[in-house]
Order: sequence, then structure tokens, then C-alpha cells
Amino acid sequence: MDWFANRLIKWHETHGRKNLPWQRDITPYRVWLSEIMLQQTQVTTVIPYFERFLNRFPDIEELSKSDLNEVLGLWSGLGYYARARNIHKTARLIVSEFDSRFPHNLDLLMQLPGIGRSTAGAILSISMNIPSPILDGNVKRVLTRFHAIKGYPEQSEIKKRLWDVAGSHTPNTQFQKYTQAIMDLGATLCSRTIPRCEACPINSKCGAFKENDIETYPGKKPKKIKPIRSTRFFIFYDDSGGILIEQRKGGGVWQGLWGALQRETKTDPNEVLSELGISPQKILSIEFGDNFRHTFSHYHLDIEPVFVSMKHGIDKFESTSVIGTSLESLLNKQELGISRADQLVFESLNKPAEK
Repeated sequence: MDWFANRLIKWHETHGRKNLPWQRDITPYRVWLSEIMLQQTQVTTVIPYFERFLNRFPDIEELSKSDLNEVLGLWSGLGYYARARNIHKTARLIVSEFDSRFPHNLDLLMQLPGIGRSTAGAILSISMNIPSPILDGNVKRVLTRFHAIKGYPEQSEIKKRLWDVAGSHTPNTQFQKYTQAIMDLGATLCSRTIPRCEACPINSKCGAFKENDIETYPGKKPKKIKPIRSTRFFIFYDDSGGILIEQRKGGGVWQGLWGALQRETKTDPNEVLSELGISPQKILSIEFGDNFRHTFSHYHLDIEPVFVSMKHGIDKFESTSVIGTSLESLLNKQELGISRADQLVFESLNKPAEK
């Protein structure tokens, strides 16, 4: 075992995190769920989602039998909804193709929706006693700083070098402890901002620390100007708490989620009424709300909410693509998946002065 791995394992014995929900009763299913949820998401945010998810879907069989709407409902607010769609697909594949057991093979795991090399490595190493390197965000930060590897970690040449380095440090024994240790080091000491280098067990050989140049590593993503798109949200509601929602189609980031009636920016409210077959006599008022911006990884979306107040009984409305439901149920029961942007406009119905 090399010096790097040995130091991390010894540090973890005393200082590592050992009581996170996915570190108890370790199974491939629990490790897989946690790894997917933790992608681009903070631990403190993930914990309540992970616990609610396991409470509803304690094993892969229960998840495979679920409806995607329920999965998206439990995922609401966590973002990056492709992850939820992928775990639903993967659960069904594991049950149908692998007899409800996760493959004990890196290549087979990586063929499943949403499982990349690092996630597959974590499943193998942490839950299956098979040594395999990982390279999540925390590990990339530790390795780029320790080895003073400059450049953006997602660039192909840099990423290949990082995988080589990650593999060289992964020991053949105690690799489960090592995998937990390097993730914990990145999360607790070698953090993105305000790293605690003085307490780090490997600072004596850390290139970035010796150069007194921690901020350089890891290299920043080359900046690109995000394009700006715009849309209108039509929020049909009544004074009894009823609201109209539709399921998003078209393969976008909100595919499968439910929300306000999303139309092109210049769409006239009367066009939507005609589309839905709603008589203008049923409309009490139409108010245009303040625009707000929702930012995705690749673009900004400027949203103009249009609040359409109708006579009560809206929860009984139903067409081929739009249904009436209870606003309270939508926001509180998590039976259907909704985006954060939709949640904001729906919540504003309870704050009419802020519209």
C-alpha cells in the first residue's frame, strides 16, 4: 500500500464520517442511490431525500414496480431530473435482466442508465468488496491538488491522467476504507472553498500546498456565455385551491414532470383557453406576474407567469393532456414530480400580494 492510501486510511479511522445514512447497512442498492443523489448535490441536501426514498422504496424490487410519477414526486426539488428517470429505468433492468442483483462487473454496471465509471467503482468498492478506483468531484479535487495537476478536470487528457492516478493509489487491501477516506477528505478538509490544509494528513507531500497555490486547483471550467431562452407559464387556479397542471413532454430537462401550462413567450391567454375548450365566461381575472429567471447548467430560462383565476370546480377539469388537481396535494404530498420553477409560481398563489 502506498504512502498516500495508508495516510488516508489512518486519518479516516479517527476523523472520517461514519454515520451518514448510506454508510449504515451497506448494500449495492443503498450505495447506488446515494451516489446518484450526491452527483452535483450537497450531502446535507441529499440526506432527507435519501431517507424518504428508502422509506418508500426499501429495495430494488419495490423501486422497479413503482410509477415514474411517484419517483419524480419524491425527487422534486433535488434537481437534475434525468437522474430520477435513470434510476427508474435501471431498477427495472436490474430486476428483469439481472435477477434483482447488481452486476459484479464494471463494464456491465456502466451499461446501466445513469451509471458512469466512478459510480460503478463506488458500488464495486464499497458494497461488493471489489477494488475499483473512483473519481467523483471530491476525489478530483484531492488528486489535482496533491499532484498539482493543472487544467480543467473534465478535459479528456486531464481526466485520463486523473483516472491513472486514481488507479495507482487504490490499494488491493482495505480499499473500501480508502474509498470512503478519499471522498471524506475532499468533503471535509480539502473542500472547494476554505480548505483546512493545516489539518490534512497528506499536506507534507501535497503539490498545491507546497506551492501555496491551493486556489489554482482544480482548474476552472472554460467560461461560456449561457444562452437565454424565454417562456410563459399559464397558472389556472380557483379560490377553492384547485389548479390545472400538465405533464411535460418533448425530452427536455423537465420531461415527465408536472407543472404549469408552459407555452411560447407571446402566447395569448385566449389561445390557451381555446386550446383547453374553456369558455371565457368561466374566467374571473388574468394577471401577468413578474418575470423570473431559472438557470440550468447550459442555459438561462426567463419565465413569465400568467395567473388565470377561474370559477371553482377546476379540480374536476380533465382533458387529454391537462388535469385538475389540488394545489395543497401538489405541493405537500409529493405524489407528482414538479420542478423548482413550478413550485415557486404555485407557492406564490398563497401569497397574492407578492404576485
